[in-house]
Amino acid sequence: MSLLFIGSTVADVIIRTPRLPYTGDDINITSQQVSLGGCAYNAFHTARVTGLADCVLFSPVGTGIWGDWVRGALAQRGVTSAVPPADAPNGCCYCLVEPDGERTFLCEHGAEYAFRPEWFESLPIFDSVYVCGLEIEEATGDVILDWLEKHPPRHLYFAPGPRILHIPPEKMARLMALSAVFHTNEAEICHFTRCEDVPQAARLLRSLTRNDVIVTLGERGAYVLHADGEDTIPGVSARVVDTIGAGDAHIGAVMAYRAAGLSLPEAVRRANRVSAAVVSQSGAELAPETYKRLLEE
Repeated sequence: MSLLFIGSTVADVIIRTPRLPYTGDDINITSQQVSLGGCAYNAFHTARVTGLADCVLFSPVGTGIWGDWVRGALAQRGVTSAVPPADAPNGCCYCLVEPDGERTFLCEHGAEYAFRPEWFESLPIFDSVYVCGLEIEEATGDVILDWLEKHPPRHLYFAPGPRILHIPPEKMARLMALSAVFHTNEAEICHFTRCEDVPQAARLLRSLTRNDVIVTLGERGAYVLHADGEDTIPGVSARVVDTIGAGDAHIGAVMAYRAAGLSLPEAVRRANRVSAAVVSQSGAELAPETYKRLLEE
């Protein structure tokens, strides 16, 4: 079974800081590093490392210092995007990480967020497709939606992300009409639905999408609303290094396990373990040996 991941691949500049700066501040950071990231890449990488499905990355890579870096990093990993090279500069993401592991993003969007209709013309039909809210929010999000409406996948997974309220309502309506499985965290779904608790918010969202809803709850695990009922899947304790890509890894793992035939609650249970491993390290890329160790636990 093939999984398609539509979205960005970027350089994550991870900056560890004792606290977030204020206007006119001067802070000595703890450390910095550059890691391969981007929501779609993170989800793709996690699904790929499970070895449970064929995974295709559909991600523009542009020019400039960050485009060259991303292209080289993908080549080192033996990954080729299904999108031809873009002729505009790539952006990057500055990830400010505080001592408790919480991250704040400062993003420069470039070629990695701009999609063209002709790129989709040669794509085959995929059973499962991932798309992120950041790409839908952009002006070319309509290009992605047009293709999905012409070639609706059996399973569409949508991760709106923290900018959920910035996605135009007409685009959200189109995603709901496609019966996308929404994958959010607690704050996102409650802000979007204006509900005070997760079950109420999930029920409202399911009434609009007519499909499953997955809500990550941090260390408390995840809540799942599906056709057979609802489940709260316990989390896995972890020493948090940073939370970069934890949600991306979670949905990538869910997609891979579902493709392997597992039920949604069981897929989420295993994805909780994967996310716990991701927050226990710096950056979002889970090493194959780390995943192998998870299977042995």
